[in-house]
Amino acid sequence: MNIESAKLVYFSPTGTTQSVVRAIARGVSPGTTEEIDITTPAARVQPLRTSENDLLVIGVPVYMGRVPAIIRDWLNAIAARNTPAVCVVLYGNRTYEDALLELRNIVTKSGCRTIAGCAFIGEHSFSDPAVPTAQGRPDQNDLQRAEAFGKKIREKMQAASSVTQIAEAHIPGEFPYRGDSRLWTLDFIEVSDACTQCGTCAERCPAGAIDPSDAKKIDTKLCITCCACIRECPSQARTMKPGLLKDAQLRLHTLYKERKEPEYFIA
Repeated sequence: MNIESAKLVYFSPTGTTQSVVRAIARGVSPGTTEEIDITTPAARVQPLRTSENDLLVIGVPVYMGRVPAIIRDWLNAIAARNTPAVCVVLYGNRTYEDALLELRNIVTKSGCRTIAGCAFIGEHSFSDPAVPTAQGRPDQNDLQRAEAFGKKIREKMQAASSVTQIAEAHIPGEFPYRGDSRLWTLDFIEVSDACTQCGTCAERCPAGAIDPSDAKKIDTKLCITCCACIRECPSQARTMKPGLLKDAQLRLHTLYKERKEPEYFIA
């Protein structure tokens, strides 16, 4: 069957998931492409509707081995109609545990057929130049492999005459899910006098946890510890305070130095 259109859906606070989803789409090379970035709260108001004429490529980062809780309601509200789907997860070189299976199960309940899935590595959200974990990932090699994976997806779809003839992919994992989707509630961000109150951090925050009128005010109950505000600050005014998150940053750096490679599931 011909791939008339693709919908690229991604939650990507630091841009890693977005880059892999786009690379896969380049390999698929559909007739038309629509990007749906659900990273900010305002983008998660409108529910997604798809049909069997669309290819859904949907990507999320792994949080504590699970699909991020902050987007679960939006994902569960997807209204699909026999839509072929590619499930993508990005993890910070530790483990993706059952996140890919969880994403597959969510889109299946919404009316999708998961024809392929993959787990790629992205620089960990706690990483920084001084204490890096998977620094620079996904790199050029990763993106080339993502594009090659997209070509395999295209071949699989073109070999079938209809959606119902496309075999669903076997996605590994366990249920009940092993990871704990509850995140830490921590006051971990230090804001220095270099802050110009430009509002970039509040604008980019996927949880709406930063006061737009005062960047030093952070709602720790809403914060998902994605560290996007630290990465995106043009004045480099935001850093991690000493404490539990800083300790976790060091553990990740120490324990997960060995490079992991992407995994693909298409058969």
